[in-house]
Amino acid sequence: MSDIRTIGILGGGQLGRMLSVAASRLGLRCHIYEPGATPAADVAYQVTNAPYEDEGALRAFAESVDVITYEFENVPTSALDLLESIRPIRPNRRALAVSQDRLTEKTFLNDIGLTTASFADVPDQDALPAAIQQIGAPSILKTRRMGYDGKGQVRITDAAHPEWTGAPSVLEGFVEFTAEISVIIARGADGRVAAFDPGLNVHRDGILHMTTVPCGLPARTTTDAVLIAAKIANALDYVGVLSVELFVTPKGLVVNEIAPRVHNSGHWTQAGCAVDQFEQHIRAVAGLPLGDGRRYADVVMENLIGDDVLRVPQLLQTSNLQVHLYGKGDPRPGRKMGHVNRIGG
Repeated sequence: MSDIRTIGILGGGQLGRMLSVAASRLGLRCHIYEPGATPAADVAYQVTNAPYEDEGALRAFAESVDVITYEFENVPTSALDLLESIRPIRPNRRALAVSQDRLTEKTFLNDIGLTTASFADVPDQDALPAAIQQIGAPSILKTRRMGYDGKGQVRITDAAHPEWTGAPSVLEGFVEFTAEISVIIARGADGRVAAFDPGLNVHRDGILHMTTVPCGLPARTTTDAVLIAAKIANALDYVGVLSVELFVTPKGLVVNEIAPRVHNSGHWTQAGCAVDQFEQHIRAVAGLPLGDGRRYADVVMENLIGDDVLRVPQLLQTSNLQVHLYGKGDPRPGRKMGHVNRIGG
């Protein structure tokens, strides 16, 4: 058994909430550090509500746990420096650095031999015309940092009158794809890797709407997707759960982005596997053996976004359906309030 008993989690949203539940099943405690609203507070052993600039709170948090992980990757470097001086951070700082910056991420992926969309650095608005000349239009301008769920992105359709994101960005060439899939993979400190089946993703307004497993693609494609995810995890010397989003194109798989944490597109594992992505992550960061990730059921995961949560009374009466609510306040457009897992597709 591992000697880790308390896991510190940076971020107290729904992912921290579900990680805390998974840890409790293994007899472990979670201490959440979150500057803002904290849905995870309902289920975590301990919560610290304090800014990432509060060195005293950060130090007390680190000293109260055995290892630190995160459900939100955009943690300030200064906070990570202090925390890492006291306790190990898993996944490691390199995984964070790569995923926090889209330019760094794409450069890393190309350096290890993986295909991405064509891209160009756009440090300021003055550099945008040259980037468009290099990459062409249509293309997508994305802030290098902080963007998620479609935020911080501008589609460039008119090369003569492009919009600007307002921050250092990267311009990505448009990828003609037939499907988007994601691989949720875990890697232990011993280097062992365990992957879940790739899921087929459908987005609405830049936010994940639905993930379906199995994804319906040929075995060769899904095997290649898992091998790509394993290559990334090994190159980063990763410990924990990693999400890799890929585009399926006629010329092969193109890596869209990675997330160094449990991921929305892996929620289906709660209904389809004996060991879901949340328990797998806890096992990895705590030094416990990984589960095998085998799928025992077909699942469709659907996000409950905004007013979708008003359907819950009806959903609770539906057969073969898991309802997961995040304990958030009032619904608003674009806010993830929960999700459902439909077993059997």
